Amino acid sequence: MVPAVPRFGLDRRGFLGGLVTLAGSVFGKQRLFAASRQLPGKQKPGGGKITGFGESGDVYAELGLPTVINAHLTETVIGGSILRPEALAVMEMAAKHFVVMMDLEAAVGKRISEMLKLPQGYGAIVTSGAAAAIVNGYAAILTGNNPKFIQQIPDLTGMKSEVIIQRAHRSEWDHQIRTTGAKIVEVETAEDVRKAINERTAAMHFLNWNDPDGQIKRAEWLKLAREANLPTFLDAAADVPPKSRLWEYANMGFDLITFSGGKAIRGPQTTGLLIGRQEMVHNALLNMSPNEDTIGRPNKVGKEEMLGLLKALEIYLAEDQDALDKEQAKQLETIAAKVSKIPGVTFTRNVSPVKNHFPSLQVHLDPARFSAKPRDIAAQLAAMKPSIIVGGEKSAIEMTAIDLQPGEEKIVADALANALTAHSV
Repeated sequence: MVPAVPRFGLDRRGFLGGLVTLAGSVFGKQRLFAASRQLPGKQKPGGGKITGFGESGDVYAELGLPTVINAHLTETVIGGSILRPEALAVMEMAAKHFVVMMDLEAAVGKRISEMLKLPQGYGAIVTSGAAAAIVNGYAAILTGNNPKFIQQIPDLTGMKSEVIIQRAHRSEWDHQIRTTGAKIVEVETAEDVRKAINERTAAMHFLNWNDPDGQIKRAEWLKLAREANLPTFLDAAADVPPKSRLWEYANMGFDLITFSGGKAIRGPQTTGLLIGRQEMVHNALLNMSPNEDTIGRPNKVGKEEMLGLLKALEIYLAEDQDALDKEQAKQLETIAAKVSKIPGVTFTRNVSPVKNHFPSLQVHLDPARFSAKPRDIAAQLAAMKPSIIVGGEKSAIEMTAIDLQPGEEKIVADALANALTAHSV
């Protein structure tokens, strides 16, 4: 007779009290050394030789795919960022054992809360990316811990059903809000917000990187929400560095905040952080995998990814951001120096104020001296082998070095110089 499989859950005391500890404590008992960022070649992660797929050491070539040099941004469409080797080593440890997943979420969340020194009453969990954190977080807001509502969503009968957002903050990512069944209500001014609030209003959403574009800034948005006793959700997916943002928005009073784990933190691409008031974070867990019959069931996070993000975050918090910025700026200057000799080329340099807050280089082309526009040059670089990804949709060729591996800046510089020279008139 096959024994019944127990159904594991997480009670509020277990989560809020942080009583679960991570057996083995792989983070304190084993020292991990930074490994090369190169592919492991023919060596198995656990030793020995790989045969069959992966034997060549270039798994993408075996599939007939070119690899990409990322001189643009930490973008999901090309795989996010380069996973830290220490995080990969911890993920390999995690893959060798089973664990109760909800207990692991609680333990990892407790460790992250301590690392970030979150304010009293706040907690954290790992989600399958920042977009999943939006789905799970709004499900928590709408359903609370009501089992009937958790099974019923996105049918919002009996629940609040509207989310207020500034028109300037609309984006592709508010599709995740609508996934829960909630209706988006657009506003522009503080008076619009007050008029929009009614008995159906569930929350107020703020897209952090669009703060400069909206009429209502963060502090006023929070004030309006508090006046109406409404929860606030802050989407800050790509808004670290600086690392202080990981805790300062909680200290400002946002009820739920999300960050990507696979961008500047350099954790697994499939991870995100949901930070917020403990009861809401707990209710988000109730709405997500591994719990069945939930809207978040498809948004599964593996044990390996949870621990990989934890290790990546630990390293990220200890990094010297100023030193990293200087190194990235140096790589960009290598590119600028190479192409500066071409007539008709000028440069600007900046750091985006909110999203992707790291050094960037803009290469401007005098239209009278070039037969191609920036987007044409970007397309040409992308078609090369290896493919080089830069920005080119606006009036300049845009680059960052956050995802350039050592030496790749020279490849980019040579390729860009050749492309510009070929189109000089």
